[in-house]
Amino acid sequence: MNETPTNPNEIPTTYCHIVRRRDRGLSVAGTRITLYLLMDYIKEGYPTKFVKGFFNLTEEQMVDVVNYIETHKTEFEAEYQLVLRKAEEIRQYWEERNQERFAQIAALPPKPGQEKIRTKLQIWKTRLGIA
Repeated sequence: MNETPTNPNEIPTTYCHIVRRRDRGLSVAGTRITLYLLMDYIKEGYPTKFVKGFFNLTEEQMVDVVNYIETHKTEFEAEYQLVLRKAEEIRQYWEERNQERFAQIAALPPKPGQEKIRTKLQIWKTRLGIA
């Protein structure tokens, strides 16, 4: 059985639970879960058993994910870093774009009837050293 695909975007048939979608990249077949999202949890040190349960994946799906990542470590890590950079660029874009709107919202007067809760919030912020 030939595991090396002729197209670099194809996934070897050994990993039947891994697909490459044009809109999301490497994903778990039949879900909207990307391998990059799962990698975030794996890199944070979450056990694969937790990740599998949290995302409601089968044992076979999780095994395919881990095996794919380990087998294609160099290529996957490069692609994962690219995804992280792109996500950060998008986050910064929207943060800058919405900065003026956030300032407008912050400048709005408090809604009537929220005085008590705002006072409590300010007390907590002071205790935590945020305000």
